[in-house]
Amino acid sequence: MGRKERAKERREKRLQEISLLRTIPYSNHQRWCCVVHDQSSLLYMWIVSCKLEFWGIWFVRDLRWWSSETVAVVTGGNRGIGFETVRQLADHGLTVILTSRESSTGLEAANVLKELGLSVDFHQLDVLDSLSIKKFAEWIEQTYGGIDVLVNNAGVNYNLGADNSVEHAQNVVATNYYGTKNVTQSLIPLMRPSAVGARIVNVSSRLGRLNGRRNRLEDKDLREKLANLETLSEELIDRTVSTFLQQVEEGTYTSGGWPQMFTDYSVSKLAVNAFTRLMAKMLSDRPDGQKIYINCYCPGWVKTAMTGWAGNVSVEDGADTGVWLALLPDQTITGKFFAERREVNF
Repeated sequence: MGRKERAKERREKRLQEISLLRTIPYSNHQRWCCVVHDQSSLLYMWIVSCKLEFWGIWFVRDLRWWSSETVAVVTGGNRGIGFETVRQLADHGLTVILTSRESSTGLEAANVLKELGLSVDFHQLDVLDSLSIKKFAEWIEQTYGGIDVLVNNAGVNYNLGADNSVEHAQNVVATNYYGTKNVTQSLIPLMRPSAVGARIVNVSSRLGRLNGRRNRLEDKDLREKLANLETLSEELIDRTVSTFLQQVEEGTYTSGGWPQMFTDYSVSKLAVNAFTRLMAKMLSDRPDGQKIYINCYCPGWVKTAMTGWAGNVSVEDGADTGVWLALLPDQTITGKFFAERREVNF
């Protein structure tokens, strides 16, 4: 069996494990998932799930920290991974605010979920528009008083391979990175005090990894600066994406050492990953009761409109890790990158 076949087999087995974990109520399996996910035997997984389901009442305390009063925001929630994230969070009993740039599609999506009996609200939000973000934050404060969970899902991608344009590059970086950054910074003041901490989850991608074997940033010095929390700064991240966009305008980006696959998207997610680590550091000194934990994750190659429906991961599995991170009990994990409920290197 070749390397690709073995990798595919491992991925399929992991997705089977996750699907099995998802059959167990979150309040029962949360404490165990860090142990279970390192086991390779599906039989073992089945035994553990049976124990938790039938005997859990005897030895696992209820780890459900949320209620219908818990408010989550999901950006870009009108379709794909965002819509599924809204559905799963609401299905777990949270009140979820679904946002989208277009009011008509957002309202339609929210109404579909409301008809299922889920607690879903809608508000228009264009992550590219600072005034839209400001109005959204004001509405949240007036309507709910604050939020407990933020999932930054809104994102776009245009280019395939080496195909590119200035307009597309600017829009991808503005939406995926600056949109995530601006929404996060605007909503942090509205994140409510909590004994378990508020949570921010950024939807990212392995394509934005600094040290991947393929499709990585070739500038070693820049990689090291972005990887080092002592040298990482918002200015450095902004300067990195600005340099990339300038080279796109000049037509020199292909020789600039940038990722070669889905270049715009990869650079934007590299910035999201760096921003996640930076914010974790900046938020780390908040006192108990006011903690905010921020992580990012890769949903995989999901079968959505963004991938041209060519993905090999369902939207249910694609949203799973984000929901898992949002609902972890006694959360102390922050500034990390996950895929399939496992921590992976940046």
